[in-house]
Amino acid sequence: MATDTPATPQTVPSEEAVRSALATVDDPEIHRPITDLGMVKSVEIAEDGAVHVGVYLTVSGCPMRETIVTRVSEAVRAVPGVTDVAVELDVMSEEQRRELATALRGGQAEREVPFARPDSLTRVYCVASGKGGVGKSSVTVNLAAAMAADGLKVGVVDADIYGHSVPRMLGTDGRPTQVENMIMPPSAHGVKVISIGMFTPGNAPVVWRGPMLHRALQQFLADVYWGDLDVLLLDLPPGTGDIAISVAQLVPNAEILVVTTPQQAAAEVAERAGAIAVQTHQKIVGVVENMSGLPCPHCDEMLDVFGSGGGERVAEGLTRATGAEVPVLGTIPIDLRLREGGDEGKPVVLSDPDSAAGKAIHSIASKLGGRQRGLAGMSLGITPRNKF
Repeated sequence: MATDTPATPQTVPSEEAVRSALATVDDPEIHRPITDLGMVKSVEIAEDGAVHVGVYLTVSGCPMRETIVTRVSEAVRAVPGVTDVAVELDVMSEEQRRELATALRGGQAEREVPFARPDSLTRVYCVASGKGGVGKSSVTVNLAAAMAADGLKVGVVDADIYGHSVPRMLGTDGRPTQVENMIMPPSAHGVKVISIGMFTPGNAPVVWRGPMLHRALQQFLADVYWGDLDVLLLDLPPGTGDIAISVAQLVPNAEILVVTTPQQAAAEVAERAGAIAVQTHQKIVGVVENMSGLPCPHCDEMLDVFGSGGGERVAEGLTRATGAEVPVLGTIPIDLRLREGGDEGKPVVLSDPDSAAGKAIHSIASKLGGRQRGLAGMSLGITPRNKF
């Protein structure tokens, strides 16, 4: 008479086996095991073989989050006894990111980004756009020149590594000077400026991937001697790529200035670029509408060459997305002198300040340059004294 063989109880995988599997998963950008990078937050194993893995991302807007989830799931699912895998993502704290950065540099401490200090009085504005061709760099350069003309100490970081154009628009062909470990930036029209174009021969293209872009931006912020600036402007590349994420990580207190044109298609893309502030927890200081109209040469009418209302639509959309009021700081009309000034290295706010474009940009610069930072979170250096 045949007898039934008792079922073999399922073997529950051990935590050691799961962590060994996780050690085979490399971060897609750093190319080192996530276990070595401190990215494994937790491992929980249920009696039925289901595994829950907590993973730290380096930044909230990590573009490789789905790749990491897939790699972790596949590696853990291959462990004998695992019946199911759930991956929960979290974000590293600033302290964890510093520890990771120190570990990647072999224990060498990172140079400090002065603008990220809580006691920094420098206003940092990231000039962003959804797409190219809306005049973002022209706006950046002219805002910087206008603020400097008003007596402010101003710096510009040409963070558009692939499409750098700030040196030409500011009219500087100077090269940075290195003193020990500090880089001295050249100046033009009273504005200190740094750009990757100052380090590349001729008009050679820059062919870099994410980590190198991050390192270049980090050097521009930490290794360049900026002195005591009132305002620092960063001319970001179009869109929401690596540089935008790196800025949020390196200078979390930076505020975003969105540039758009009146055209509906451009406004929609610009709104997406500004909405990254929701993920990076940055403030949007306002919207600038460029190319808002062409003054008729025969009358006082404005010709809506690129449509109308794009700046207002972007501001309204970002107000809804962020839950905070996002104003339109100004509109800049189409002006041939603005383009000519960019080609000649003579910002229109200096060469023709009474032009329509010059007046509009100077008005925006006054609003941004005149803003004062609050005292919240700052050390005032006050010691209580007992008068008794």
